[in-house]
Amino acid sequence: MVQKTTELYRGKAKTVYNTTDHNLLVLHFRNDTSAFDGERIEQLDRKGMINNKFNYFIMQKLQDAGIPTQVEQLLSDDEVLVKKLNMIPVECVVRNFAAGSLVRRLGVAEGIALTPPTFELFLKNDALHDPMVNESLAVAFNWATEDQLAKMKQLTFKANEVLAALFDAAGMMLVDFKLEFGVFNGEIVLGDEFSPDGCRLWDKATRKKLDKDRFRQGLGGVVEAYEEVANRLGVKLD
Repeated sequence: MVQKTTELYRGKAKTVYNTTDHNLLVLHFRNDTSAFDGERIEQLDRKGMINNKFNYFIMQKLQDAGIPTQVEQLLSDDEVLVKKLNMIPVECVVRNFAAGSLVRRLGVAEGIALTPPTFELFLKNDALHDPMVNESLAVAFNWATEDQLAKMKQLTFKANEVLAALFDAAGMMLVDFKLEFGVFNGEIVLGDEFSPDGCRLWDKATRKKLDKDRFRQGLGGVVEAYEEVANRLGVKLD
C-alpha cells in the first residue's frame, strides 16, 4: 500500500507530498483561499474538502471522455493520490464568455459570448503575475515543445466541450477556466486541479457568480457557492 511520506511542495491552497512510490504523489487540499497572487489569504471551513471531492468528480468525467489525468484514487475528504508529473510551466485558458483579465485588457463588457471560444497561454509565475505568453515564446524558452503545446490545446478544447455541456445541464455557464498539464512516461497528462478556484461559473438564469470571484470581489458566501455548484452536479460531499 502506498504511504504518504515527506512534504514536497506547499502551494497557495494545496500541499504536495511524496509517497513510498516514486511515481505517485499525494495532494492535500487545504482550507486556504488566496487571491491576487497570494497577497490575500483566508481560511474557509470545508473548502479543502469541497475542492478535493469536486476535483475528483470532474477528473473522472474528463477521464471518461478520453482525457488522461493524473488522478489515481480519492484517499480522504481532503487528499487524493495522483501520478507524479513533470509539470509544464504554462497554463492553458479557455474563455467562453468575457470576464476577468480579458475585460480589463480589452475594455469589453463582461459576459459577452465569445464565438468560437478563445485559447490563451500564461506563464505560471506569481512574481510576474502570470504574464500572457504565446506558443513561440514557450518553445523558445523550452517550456514546452510544439507537439506538446498542440496536444495541450487539443485536450483543453475537448475538456471545454465536455465541461460546458456538464455545467449547462446543471443550469450554469462555464465562463472560463485554466488547465495545467505535465508529462508522465512521455505522455501529456492533465494535472493540478479543476475546481471553482480555477474557473468562472455563473448561474444561467441570474448570472450569479458561483466561483472564486466571490472571494476576490468581497461578495461573501464563497463556500456556500462552491457547495451549490457541487450539489447541482451531483458531487457527493458527505
